[in-house]
Amino acid sequence: MAAQKVAGDAAALGRDVVLARDLLGRSSLLIDDMQQKLPSDSPEFTALRERFVDATHPFTGVEPVQTARSMFAPELFFTAPELTEVSPRADGVGRVCTLERTVVGTDWLQQGDHGDDSTSGTPVSRRDRRVALYGFKGGVGRSTATAVLARHLADLGRCVLVVDLDLESPGVSNLLSDEAGRPRHGIVDHLVEAAVGNADTLELVSRASLLNYQSNGEVFLAPAVGLPLEGQPYTYLSKLNRIYTDLPATRDDPTPRPFAVRLEQAIAACEDQVERRARRPDHVLLDSRAGIHDIAAVTLTRLSGLALLFAVDNPSTWEGYRMLLSEWQRRPDRARELRERIRMVGAMFHSAGDTERLGVLRKNAYDLFVDTLYNLPDEDEPEPFYSPYGQVDDAPYAAIPILFGNDLVGLDPSRSRRWPELPFVEAAYSKFTTTVERLLPEPHEDA
Repeated sequence: MAAQKVAGDAAALGRDVVLARDLLGRSSLLIDDMQQKLPSDSPEFTALRERFVDATHPFTGVEPVQTARSMFAPELFFTAPELTEVSPRADGVGRVCTLERTVVGTDWLQQGDHGDDSTSGTPVSRRDRRVALYGFKGGVGRSTATAVLARHLADLGRCVLVVDLDLESPGVSNLLSDEAGRPRHGIVDHLVEAAVGNADTLELVSRASLLNYQSNGEVFLAPAVGLPLEGQPYTYLSKLNRIYTDLPATRDDPTPRPFAVRLEQAIAACEDQVERRARRPDHVLLDSRAGIHDIAAVTLTRLSGLALLFAVDNPSTWEGYRMLLSEWQRRPDRARELRERIRMVGAMFHSAGDTERLGVLRKNAYDLFVDTLYNLPDEDEPEPFYSPYGQVDDAPYAAIPILFGNDLVGLDPSRSRRWPELPFVEAAYSKFTTTVERLLPEPHEDA
């Protein structure tokens, strides 16, 4: 590629460079001159600019060549987690990286090392207690499964926090609480207010008002949407339009705060409020948005210790998951780490005895994993081949079944708090709840 050749020539002068592409596919060459200034009127800069424009036409950026000293927040580009290294630094030669600036998808490749996060302050012990529930396609019963799992864990005496992260289409909140029982503020409020340092006094969680459970278990809800006060407008759409912004470093806060970090801080704030009101949450269930979206990417790659991927056995589901898992395949280190935390969930099986269909779904999931997460450049061979009659219940592709019946259609939890105890609900979700329970860490010792 001609543009990469120009980038390599710029790096040969001893400076790190980033070949960036914006939302419209236009390219810019970014040069890190923080250590040694590169004046924009120098012959060196002028020559690079002319060559880069020639190499990228008609996809040349508005500012074809920029230096770090001329940028408002250069750290958002030169230290971005989604940088892809093309050539490393060498003696007297700078590093060359590429960077795709997109509306969605950048967080699928971000690092989430599951150690202490020095940016957000979230320790590994918190992430291990978080469960992401995600489906590439909507309408597969993900939110209902979240509510049923929360109630099952509470029946065991666990303290459970459910976080509604389907911000564009909130759903699980209606299964857990009526409107009067919700907190004053939602996740969106924290993302907006924290951006201006005004989130400390927000009321983010409340006890679920539509669930009954046994023993000393508790279920708390952190909704997406807050509860507006009477006579005060709640402009949810305008709030939603502001939450995805990456915040650069400022004089008062020298650390950049990308959307991923801000979302993690919002969830940590909810966990802290549950601990102040009751006890530390034993489990945190994150009901993620469906589809290709950065909320889903952040939830799966950074926020959770266990990721449940809901699947219906049809071509569009597998095509969608193949797109997403292929992104992780580009980073083998990420693929190895993430595949250990994934479990497929087979949604909407119509018969308890439909074992043949479950075997087909598991085989399709296995093929997907071998082609993406197990077929990595530095590995000799994938896992032993899947057999539908073998013992594969603990494999990530061994989909956990959830049954489906017509009685589940139009289920209105507001009519009865005991809806999870209905026989057809318990029958549909028993395998799912008991299997997930086994995958979770033990409750806190002081529970």
